[in-house]
Amino acid sequence: MNVVPVAGPITPVMMVGIALGAALIAGLIVWFIANHMYRAHIEADAKKIGTAEDRAREIISEGQKAAETAKREALLEAKEENLRAQNELEKEVKERRNELNRMERRMNSKEEALDRKTEAMERREQNFAAKEEKLNKKAAQVDEIYAQATQELERISGLTSEQAKEFLLQTVEEDVKRDTAKLIKEMDQKAREEASAKAREYIVTAIQRCAADHVSEAAISVVPLPNDEMKGRIIGREGRNIRTLETLTGVELIIDDTPEAVVLSSFDPVRREVARIALEKLIVDGRIHPARIEEMVEKAKKEVDTAMKEAGENALIEVGVHGIHPELVKLLGRMKYRTSYGQNALKHSIEVAHLAGLLAAECGVDVRMAKRAGLLHDIGKSIDHDVEGSHVQIGADLCRKYKENKVVVNAVEAHHGDVEPETLVAILVQAADAISAARPGARRETLETYTNRLRQLEEITNSYKGVEKSYAVQAGREVRIMVIPEQVSDADMVILARDIAKRIEEEMDYPGQIKVNLIRESRVTDYAK
Repeated sequence: MNVVPVAGPITPVMMVGIALGAALIAGLIVWFIANHMYRAHIEADAKKIGTAEDRAREIISEGQKAAETAKREALLEAKEENLRAQNELEKEVKERRNELNRMERRMNSKEEALDRKTEAMERREQNFAAKEEKLNKKAAQVDEIYAQATQELERISGLTSEQAKEFLLQTVEEDVKRDTAKLIKEMDQKAREEASAKAREYIVTAIQRCAADHVSEAAISVVPLPNDEMKGRIIGREGRNIRTLETLTGVELIIDDTPEAVVLSSFDPVRREVARIALEKLIVDGRIHPARIEEMVEKAKKEVDTAMKEAGENALIEVGVHGIHPELVKLLGRMKYRTSYGQNALKHSIEVAHLAGLLAAECGVDVRMAKRAGLLHDIGKSIDHDVEGSHVQIGADLCRKYKENKVVVNAVEAHHGDVEPETLVAILVQAADAISAARPGARRETLETYTNRLRQLEEITNSYKGVEKSYAVQAGREVRIMVIPEQVSDADMVILARDIAKRIEEEMDYPGQIKVNLIRESRVTDYAK
């Protein structure tokens, strides 16, 4: 391209044209360069694509070869596994076949044995049938002989078979009754021998499981308080006051939610009375501390001792008995705080003394000795809380210790039938004791309940065959039954007493126990003319 220089000044239009031309040339140059670079890039990408396609074809070919190799290996493994399974199956089938063969052989041997047993059983049945036929013939012969023998026996004895049976039954019944009565006596004797240990066990169990309503009355005393603040003062700092009082008196103090009251609990009535008096004095005094408690307890003991002595002396004066040892007088007064079935022991003793004196006067026996024995008959109850043994034995020992008359000692020992009474005085004391305890109201029992129990006892006993009369005595604690000797034998009495006792247990409610006493006597009366 040739550029023709133009002479003359360069105008603005020319400058614009030159600029546009330069820009056009620069744009063409840029386009050419960009186009050249683009083509070079495309050619390089084409070469790369061709190389990648070749590599991909190589990878695919290698994968196909590896897949075919894996396929062949898998087929080989499958064939080997199939072959092993076939071998194991064939082995198991062979073992099963052998087992079936063994079982078949055993079944065949069992069938043969069963066939042999069946044949033997058939032969036995045939033998049994023959023997049964022979036995039937013999049984017929025995029946014929038995009938002939029965006729001969009836002819000789003069009794029919029914009469002979009745006679035999009567004989056997009497023998059975005698054997039963003998067995009952033997069992009763054995039971008595073993009863002591069992009784203690039962009593302990009963004491653990039950508490009668009268226990609270016989074992506690209630001390009223002026206010509830006094409870805290009785307890004291860290409980020292209440511990001191319980230790000194031997009585348990129960301080609970009961308003304005403290409960004293103890089975010893004398200790409970000492604690009650001491606590009342402390409440009135207001100064409650261990030293003051000890002082008041000593005073209360002296007061109670004095009261017991005065009660004993008053009882002697009331009954009119003199010359009793001072210790016995004190123990007699101690019974003021003792009760039995709700009956005060001292009042009961005074009542028994008066009754024994009246009975002695009617019988012509020494009245003073009867009163003395009646007054002292329950003296053992004064210390039976502290000494082991029954109040009867304790009382007898006390009377011997303080040189009482032998008549009095025997009356004390015999008043509950523990020993035989040796004198009329002992018998009169027994009767007076029974009268005092049995009278309606003496032991917190209503007249209606008392009479109903007596009537029910007599109704039960009179309902038995062979009973002539019955008497409920000892406030219903014993029933005496008179039987007809011709209808009730000695053996029958044992069974009858047991039946009556069982029926009383089932039909009646009563405290303690009821003694069933049967009496059978034969009397022959004749007159000399």
